[in-house]
Amino acid sequence: MKRIIMYLSIFYIVAIAAVPSFAQQQGIMDTVGRACMNELETYCTDVSPGEGRILACLYANEDKLSGKCEYALYEFSRVLEHAVVNMSYMADKCQEDLKTYCSDLKPSEGRLLQCMDKNSAKVSARCKQALGETKLK
Repeated sequence: MKRIIMYLSIFYIVAIAAVPSFAQQQGIMDTVGRACMNELETYCTDVSPGEGRILACLYANEDKLSGKCEYALYEFSRVLEHAVVNMSYMADKCQEDLKTYCSDLKPSEGRLLQCMDKNSAKVSARCKQALGETKLK
């Protein structure tokens, strides 16, 4: 379980940095919040949310997590891993387009996806296909 929560923290930070409101779109934080409510209230009430600190708290208390909470975190890790794979695929297929149209942007908070959307008429067919396949657009 420790490994799942550790990877979860990494995946979550990557996904949130790349796609704003990713967790809200997936409804994932609500699901984890409901499943882990007792653990969050018992062990993590003094933790400031953001940058994976809540997940770090759960990681620190992983030996006390209920089965319901563990399962929700496992499902969360699967969703986030899928998102990271999709973003990696899109970045690979859109590499030249990203260099051409978005090289001046700092990658975070969905800026690169916004740039791809803004330049959708100009991006390569391969990039458009990747954006459509991954549903990141």
